[in-house]
Amino acid sequence: MSAARLLAIGFIFCCTAIAWSILGTSVVQRTGQSDERLAQEVARLWGGRHDQPAPRAWVERPKQVRESVQDKDAAGKVGTRTVTKTVTEQAALPLDSSRIAVGLQLDQRRKGLLWYDTYAVAFGGRYHLHNPDDVARPIVVELPFPSAQAIYDGFTFTVNGQEAPPVSDLGRGASLRTVLPPRGEAVIAVAYRSRGLGEWTYSFGPGVGQVRDFELDMTTDFTAIDFPAGTLSPSTRTAQGRGWRLFWRFESLVTGQKIGMDPPDRLNPGPLAARITFFAPVSLLFFLTVMVMLGVLRRRSLHPMNYFFLAAAFFSFHLLLAYLVDHVEVHVAFLAAALTSIFLVVTYLRLVVGTRFALLEAGLAQLVFLVLFSYAFFFEGYAGLTVTLGAVATLFVLMQMTGRVDWEEVLARSERRIHSGASDPGGSANARGGVLP
Repeated sequence: MSAARLLAIGFIFCCTAIAWSILGTSVVQRTGQSDERLAQEVARLWGGRHDQPAPRAWVERPKQVRESVQDKDAAGKVGTRTVTKTVTEQAALPLDSSRIAVGLQLDQRRKGLLWYDTYAVAFGGRYHLHNPDDVARPIVVELPFPSAQAIYDGFTFTVNGQEAPPVSDLGRGASLRTVLPPRGEAVIAVAYRSRGLGEWTYSFGPGVGQVRDFELDMTTDFTAIDFPAGTLSPSTRTAQGRGWRLFWRFESLVTGQKIGMDPPDRLNPGPLAARITFFAPVSLLFFLTVMVMLGVLRRRSLHPMNYFFLAAAFFSFHLLLAYLVDHVEVHVAFLAAALTSIFLVVTYLRLVVGTRFALLEAGLAQLVFLVLFSYAFFFEGYAGLTVTLGAVATLFVLMQMTGRVDWEEVLARSERRIHSGASDPGGSANARGGVLP
């Protein structure tokens, strides 16, 4: 193969790589623009991210304070005197014990090119605290909601059986005022069913907090569990049905971390199509290298126009995939795009070099370098290893195939073809698509 043909093939490769870059960028932009809009829609329709804080409570005590005030006497002279006032002091009450049950049911929703990790959550909590004083004291208990963008079905919030007043603002939460007898105990009961998006977390309070006699029992209906960064691992975990039962138990804990669960992510069509598209030049480079080497071994080479149509057939795979994933399941889109591209290559090369070469050599090479390499991106973290192993295997095969090739003879034969073509223009071209004997 002459240097001019190699340069022409290289030019075709570069132009196709630029087209792939433009296509991949368009997919990224479509995904990013839709994510900003659709994530807000999903949160409004289904529910936002849930971060359930522990109930907060404080006791109200009267306190005598003295302060100086200025006033005027009958003669108009300004004087200073000290007065005593009674104010209400608020002191935080720690929770003596916490018993919490959480059930998570995964129900992922797709919008556009992305899947969102939505779930249903059933929350129930029972807390104990006590009045530390020897006299009756009013206490206030406040329960923040995990998300202001959610619904709470079957919501109950009671203290010693007394129900909280109706909630008017989800952002402020629910609150209840009651009176505890001297050294009296309060039992706080909370329950609701809700729906959320993304991670579910439970926090012990703002900043660093201390908890005593704490237990949280969580069940999931999914097995691919993960814990968000900055959260505590469960004390025990047990497989249960289609999911897990996770248990956190602490006698006395001081921490600034949370308890959390990150639902499994589903394969997102948009980012997947973008990654496969940006990787496409590598697949085409392997394919063109094999085709050129086969041309050297068979002593016949394809015309650059043949390579142009082959590159276009490769590009059709990614073009179809990028727009089919909007409408059908990603595996169906991948299969349809792959079959279309292989059909274009095989039926075209059947006319150019024959059925056997088109099916057994070019078709097999396309199956490996385009389809299998692209499918490796379906397995998170294995795409790089798959490509590396494929590259090593391809290098081994090419080295074995060309180990006995006399490259000096190949170059000399190419020079003779150039000179013979110059003396007899058009006489050496094969009638079947420009394949040279």
